[in-house]
Amino acid sequence: MTTKRDILITEVALRDGSHAVRHQYTVDQVVSVTKALADANVPYIEVTHGDGLAGSSLQYGLSKVNEMELIEAAASVAGNSKIAVLLLPGIGTLTELKEAASLGAKMVRVATHVTEADVSPQHISLGKELGMEAVGFLMMAHMAPIGKLVEQAKLMESYGADIVYVTDSAGYLLPDQVTERINALKQELQCEIGFHGHNNLSMAMANSIAAIKAGATRIDGSVRCFGAGAGNTQTEALVAVCERMGIKTGIDLYKIEDVAEDIVAPLLPVTPTITREAITLGYAGVYSTFAYHAKRAGKQFGIDARDILIELAKRQVVGGQEDMIIDVAAELAKAKGAVAAK
Repeated sequence: MTTKRDILITEVALRDGSHAVRHQYTVDQVVSVTKALADANVPYIEVTHGDGLAGSSLQYGLSKVNEMELIEAAASVAGNSKIAVLLLPGIGTLTELKEAASLGAKMVRVATHVTEADVSPQHISLGKELGMEAVGFLMMAHMAPIGKLVEQAKLMESYGADIVYVTDSAGYLLPDQVTERINALKQELQCEIGFHGHNNLSMAMANSIAAIKAGATRIDGSVRCFGAGAGNTQTEALVAVCERMGIKTGIDLYKIEDVAEDIVAPLLPVTPTITREAITLGYAGVYSTFAYHAKRAGKQFGIDARDILIELAKRQVVGGQEDMIIDVAAELAKAKGAVAAK
């Protein structure tokens, strides 16, 4: 193991993994995970509600602990690691961003739908003013033609983003599609390019490696695959694969394996697996966080959660429209009842 880094990994278990625990992280849990990740030499550790700053709500799920307490606690033990926060414009505001920065956050990842980068300039600009690294996070990247993706990425770069991410929020993309998108951004942008993958079709690792080969230098991982849907690219496995390929992450392999096995695994309500709902998310191209909501709505209305997810895909529902899940389930139940009555 060497501290030299060819790529920089952002660990998302304390943000994307928040979905998997229904946003019930405690201060002690965040502190123990952050300390261990920092000891393993992980460069960036993301800490917020799963839906970003100010995400705690009835619609997205209420946090057990105010996220600002979690950010402050993480920053206090992060050592040389940097704390990152996610912000979705329209959920998080400039006020929350300023508070997060004052508590020790060093990076802001401003996430928009892949066609809506124009809602992000003030958040990216403020991040830069606050001395933070600013990242543009283009979610549901499969939902736009490559030309549109490039256009939106260039907008984020023009607002001051240091890095722009291709974000496979649904776990829909295949390796060749990732390669095409990263190549296109590399040709048109001067800033660094990143990739965030989900494992709904068991493609997260292959997609992450495809992104690296195409020139991405920022990659997201989650220890123990801890994340929404079937989880994210597994950090400890990613480190091992990169080491075998001669790609230096600077992360201590044994220590990151120990974090996953000894500290994070006991926090998991269930071991991340590629369930039928997770596969359907990836197959249909639906936001990974919808799995839990669809299962709950399906149980409530007596509908197969997969039918709900497929219908959401047909309607091109995106993150932030979780309230549509109940509406769709009710409509499907009504239609099912009408058919049964004939």
